[in-house]
Amino acid sequence: MKERIVIDPITRIEGHLRVEVEIADGHIRDAFSSGTMVRGIETIVKGRDPREVWAFVGRVCGVCTSTHSLCSVRAVENALGIIVPPCAEMVRNLMIATLYMHDHVVHFYHLHAFDWVDVVSSLKADPAETAKVAQRLSPWHKNSEGYFAGIQARIRKFVDSGQLGIFANGYWGHPAYLLTAEQNLVAVAHYLEALEWQKEVVKIHTVFGGKNPHPNFVVGGMPCSINLHEPNAINSERLAFVKQKLDEAKTFIEQVYIPDLLLIAEVYKEEWSRIGGGVSNYLSYGDFPMAEYGDVGNYLMPRGIVMGRDLSKVHDVDARSPEEVKEYIYHSWYTCEQGDRAGLHPFEGETNLNYTGPTPPYTHLNVEDKYSWIKTPRWKEQPMEVGPLARMAVAYAAGKEPQKSLIDDTLKKLHLPLEALFSTLGRTAARGMETLLTADWALQVFDQLIENLRYGDSRMVNHILWSPRLWPKTAQGVGLSEAPRGALAHFVTIENTLVENYQMVAPSTWNASPRDEKGILSAYEASLIGTPVHDPHQPLEILRTIHSFDPCLACAVHLYDEAGKYVHQMDTF
Repeated sequence: MKERIVIDPITRIEGHLRVEVEIADGHIRDAFSSGTMVRGIETIVKGRDPREVWAFVGRVCGVCTSTHSLCSVRAVENALGIIVPPCAEMVRNLMIATLYMHDHVVHFYHLHAFDWVDVVSSLKADPAETAKVAQRLSPWHKNSEGYFAGIQARIRKFVDSGQLGIFANGYWGHPAYLLTAEQNLVAVAHYLEALEWQKEVVKIHTVFGGKNPHPNFVVGGMPCSINLHEPNAINSERLAFVKQKLDEAKTFIEQVYIPDLLLIAEVYKEEWSRIGGGVSNYLSYGDFPMAEYGDVGNYLMPRGIVMGRDLSKVHDVDARSPEEVKEYIYHSWYTCEQGDRAGLHPFEGETNLNYTGPTPPYTHLNVEDKYSWIKTPRWKEQPMEVGPLARMAVAYAAGKEPQKSLIDDTLKKLHLPLEALFSTLGRTAARGMETLLTADWALQVFDQLIENLRYGDSRMVNHILWSPRLWPKTAQGVGLSEAPRGALAHFVTIENTLVENYQMVAPSTWNASPRDEKGILSAYEASLIGTPVHDPHQPLEILRTIHSFDPCLACAVHLYDEAGKYVHQMDTF
């Protein structure tokens, strides 16, 4: 007998995500992912100067904070043939690296860790034994009995007051939690510590971009001046501050985040390295250009596609090709002048919000009809997973180092086969491995920037073609990036110096989209099939897999229509 359950909203993500699943014999047999906000930011930028669009699309989300702005300026630069100065490209790389480190650490501790960590159990821990557990994991300087006793006292104060605050609404005591009390206390302590760390590392964005979130960008480079000896520019003192924050980030990642991740992986690997894989195709646009952007061969993160988990081959991807990337609305609450079955390349894409049919919330979604405000993108008609797992899979298939060796060494350490990478746990581990790499890359890029400055090249903006009088009458450009959550593309059509059409295909558009007309599931839906659920009223297992993608629905859907009322809502944490 099938049972249909609804989780609405799934929390500890940015945006509004509803997931419905059908359970039979204790396992998920079918799943439906629905974005319950209306998409529409592309319509806001039509008719505007393309040089200012970055400031609008950067407000899509405050979590990714800078990646949409970067993608937007890349799209305009691509359309107008503008090459960014070397120092500006290096600063952009530092901005990306900072975002990755911040976003991945925050995701692990504050959005995903409590799918594995039982907060209330930590009250039973012995602080002395906890210190021994932590000291075996890493040489982090705070791993002492007194430190953990103090953290435990703070948690007990929450519990005794009857107000768990940030720890409320968890499924504490669920039998799927496997960590010991001492291991739980280690993780909770580092959760609180990561809250302090994350506000420090983003100060790098304020140095180069003026603020965080939503730091400033400019078409043609970066809107900052670097002069080692000028008090009113980014000088030696400011650069030394950036270096300090990069060093601190590397230490925290190596001595806190990665040891905690490996601890959780070791405890949960038996089951969670075998489920949650979902679709078997992986897309990466690549990023971290170490020379001129667009010269894909010099990217630290390679571009390509892995099909069917075949790691012996990488397929090329061309986002400009109308035969490759298309978006569909067959199960999405949009209309299309060419009909609901039409697949449109983003250059021809539409964002029509005049749909008048029923929208959520429902008791249950009408999954035979339209059931999401997220479009369904496909590459050559195939679904793709994007994100850290996709990037690491493409790098592994391409033989890219150090990614390949890091994957092999990590799996060897956990005594897991390569196939374990394609799972809920593998997806979570891939994010950690990527963060470790990014910490090293950031310092590499910083050294490269200092070396370039010493040679006297401090150019930050290329003003060529800055005047619209020099632009072609019509131009089209694609900006590609790897946001923390995956492959991101912005498509701009410029007509008579103004934006004629603008489309974004964001990571959560790929991952969270509804199935296509053929019934082929996208990444979220596919990843849930076969997942065991111990208690339908406490669907912790569903949260583990969905959260492993680091969902961010604001990128996929952008306005909210609150018509109707919730018929059923399950509180989640």
